[in-house]
Amino acid sequence: MRSRRVQLKDFVMPVVQFAAIGIGVVACVTDLRSRRIPNALTVTGAAAGIGYHLWTGALAGLGFSALGWLVGALVFIVPFALRGLGGGDVKLLAALGAWLGPEEVFWVALYTGVAGGVLAIVTAAMSGYLRQMLSNIWLLLCHWQVAGLKALPEITLEGSNGPKLAYAVPILCGMGAALWLR
Repeated sequence: MRSRRVQLKDFVMPVVQFAAIGIGVVACVTDLRSRRIPNALTVTGAAAGIGYHLWTGALAGLGFSALGWLVGALVFIVPFALRGLGGGDVKLLAALGAWLGPEEVFWVALYTGVAGGVLAIVTAAMSGYLRQMLSNIWLLLCHWQVAGLKALPEITLEGSNGPKLAYAVPILCGMGAALWLR
């Protein structure tokens, strides 16, 4: 039996994953510092992902990337419309979808939801806001039962006085879990 010779390419992360992780890390840094994710990052990241897939996969690559972008954007549209997420979070997931494709970005979104829930509980507990957070969740569920799926201004991103979670962090955690587990 011949032993396999280890080569440099065995240690090099694929371009797609490297680019997505890079975008996610930069988004985390800017979101933690300023609570904003710049359009320059998300728009350029999405365009680069679409361009890369067009270059490497022709029209099939373009379709793969464009569908990934669309799925990434659509998954976060409802929380954005209910004013529970910012526009930068939606554009970040869409940009990651342009790199990772529709199936992978769907898994990223699912793992992001779990990471976001855990980090929200930790953040609320550390700031003494946990009881109020649980009360707000109950209030929101009751509001939705009575008024339908509509934003409740008192507990939206703009209206709440609770701690704010830089959601690029759960997105990066969700992407890390998706890339590792899949």
